[in-house]
Order: sequence, then structure tokens, then C-alpha cells
Amino acid sequence: MAHFYEVDINWNQDRRGIMCSPDINSNLVEKGCMEVATPPQFYKGIPGIWSPEHLFTAAVSSCLMTTFLAIAENSKLEFTAFACSSKGKLEQVDGKFLMTEVILKPVVTIANEEDHDRALRVLQKSEAACLISNSIKSKITMIPLVKVLITQVAV
Repeated sequence: MAHFYEVDINWNQDRRGIMCSPDINSNLVEKGCMEVATPPQFYKGIPGIWSPEHLFTAAVSSCLMTTFLAIAENSKLEFTAFACSSKGKLEQVDGKFLMTEVILKPVVTIANEEDHDRALRVLQKSEAACLISNSIKSKITMIPLVKVLITQVAV
């Protein structure tokens, strides 16, 4: 079965446009839209606006998170927090610009020390199962960290 995701983009001005999706209905995004632009590293690029390169990196990172949430739930892994910083690497290879690597640094916080190895396995399974990572040719480097929540005891 195929799934489709609609995105419409319209040039606005300079090197920027408005990207919208009829599938998005979030209070965080005005009418399912966001501004996108050429990144500042390129001629006439604009700082401070989402670029295709940011969105590419975000797709890999957010896929890791959503895959982790599903696998953690199915595995009955109890965790108190998930965060992931990511960095996409753009390089020129054989005269073409490519996103050659995405570095993911997920941090999972657990309450019980005995869940440490299982949380690490769930992270590794999540990276291997991420459909976005599996759909691109960029190298994916994951540097996972599992932290144990330290609770303060009142004296």
C-alpha cells in the first residue's frame, strides 16, 4: 500500500518561498505553512529561515524520534525523555552538492538503571528501521546516549 504526503511551495520573494501542506493542521505552524529559503552559505542566501538542507536533516532526526517512540512503546521501554541533536553535512562531490552525512546524537533518559542496555538496543533498532534513513544515500552516524534520571531525596 502506498502513502502520499502533499507539499506545495510558492516563491515569495528573493530566494525564499512559502511551503504548505494540506495535511498539516497544527497550532505551531500557521495554516500548515512555513517559510523556506536558500541557506546563507550560498549566493543570496538568507539566514534565520528553514532551508532544504535543514529540512533534510530534520527529516532524518524526526524519523529517528518517531520510530523510537513506536519501538519503545512496542518494547514496553519506560523512558522519561527523548531528545536528539543532529547535524547534516553538505559537501561538493564530483562537482555536485550532496548531503553526505547526518550525525544524530539522541539522548534517552530512563528512570531505571536496569533498562540501560535495552534503551540502547531500542535506539539502535530505531536507527536501522527509520524509513527516511533507509531512503537516502547519506551516511547516518548515530552517537547515542542513555541517561538515568537522578531523583533528589529530601533530607
